[in-house]
Amino acid sequence: MSTPVAAQGLTLDQPWYAGLTRTHWRVLAASFLGWIFDGYESYALMVVLPFALPALLTPAQLKSGGPIWAGIAIGVTLLGWGIGGLIGGTLADYIGRKRMMVLSVFLYALFTGVTAFSTTFLILVVLRFITGLAMGSEWSTGVAMVAETWPDRARTKGAGLLQSGFGWGTLLAAVVWWAISRLHPLGTQSWRLMFVIGAIPALFTFYIRRAINESERWLQAIREQRWAATEEDKPTVGKPARRPLTLTEIFRQHESRRRVLLAFLMSLATMVGWWAISSLLPGFTQQLAKGHHYTNFVEWGNRAAILYTTGAVTAYLIAGFLIDIIGRRNFLFFTYAGALILTPITYVWTHSVEAMMLVAFVNGFFTLGLAYSWMAIYPVELFTSSVRSTASSFIFNGTRLIAWTFPIIAATLIKKFGGISHAAMTLGMIYILGLFVPWFVPETKGKPLPE
Repeated sequence: MSTPVAAQGLTLDQPWYAGLTRTHWRVLAASFLGWIFDGYESYALMVVLPFALPALLTPAQLKSGGPIWAGIAIGVTLLGWGIGGLIGGTLADYIGRKRMMVLSVFLYALFTGVTAFSTTFLILVVLRFITGLAMGSEWSTGVAMVAETWPDRARTKGAGLLQSGFGWGTLLAAVVWWAISRLHPLGTQSWRLMFVIGAIPALFTFYIRRAINESERWLQAIREQRWAATEEDKPTVGKPARRPLTLTEIFRQHESRRRVLLAFLMSLATMVGWWAISSLLPGFTQQLAKGHHYTNFVEWGNRAAILYTTGAVTAYLIAGFLIDIIGRRNFLFFTYAGALILTPITYVWTHSVEAMMLVAFVNGFFTLGLAYSWMAIYPVELFTSSVRSTASSFIFNGTRLIAWTFPIIAATLIKKFGGISHAAMTLGMIYILGLFVPWFVPETKGKPLPE
């Protein structure tokens, strides 16, 4: 349970981690490792597609629009992730955070491993969609579990550490791919090993089942039949004979609906920005390297990817501290202003691969690190325990039901404009949302988690 500092026998001058027990750290470890695997899985697809598509498409199909085929594969995965997140996040408010986490990790590990045996593009896409369905609910259950078990004084830091798992996962994928691309153990089919390695998380489900207990906050809310989605909505919500559907409740109640829609807009900016713009960075770096006649242009793309994810991990680790210092609204404005500025810096004003190495780090800091960190920290502070996973999942995963089309749109724009720069600048305007929306959402700095 999250309790005030004084009630924990702590003083304000003690470090943020004072009072944390092994139970707290085990909950974080379980959620953190699950998110590492999600990060690995997401990035693995993007780095292997240039090598998987020639093995799964005919030469005529590849020549007619390789970027569009790649956009379809990424977009369908994202669509599955969004649908699965909405279903799984809602189920976690009914069957519990722990049970949903175990189910999600096992299924996405299973189908990731099966993806390695794809023989056609259609099979690959179908398996990516199913994998996305399974992946979707892992994040919302993890952030809800950490938020509901960690004390208020440490909660944002724990959430930032949890979110860093995605960055560590993408970094792991970049490093693993770097090793595989250098060794080529299976020749032109070596890309399949990325998915074989992605099946390892299935073993992790045994740890989850033994190491953590169910969230007591959630159990208590269900026992007491507290169905209001926010503290402000409590006076208008009674105790019906049957529990209302959480996905309906977060929109039926006035204040909850307002918060969900505003947070959804910011989440959309993050999601579109990453999947449609930042995912272009390794390929854009390779183009720069080719333009300067580097023979190892793939190596430069891999380096940019590693530095990008390193920047993101750096942001994840400090996000919990920064957001407590400057507040939620200022943090959001700073994040999207940085992402907006970094778009032309990256895709218009950077002309050498050497300069791109620094730019990639800073870009990752904003567009992946800070832009995703707030979603692990802020939405859980806006909603009560009975709908927390549902609301967080809708904000985080619901945007994928829109954003899944943007990798395809980006590929189409690249083909139309004849290059990545114009496509990135066009899509980068989405970050403007983050300059205005933060001033209409509640400031939750220093406030306890809603019951």
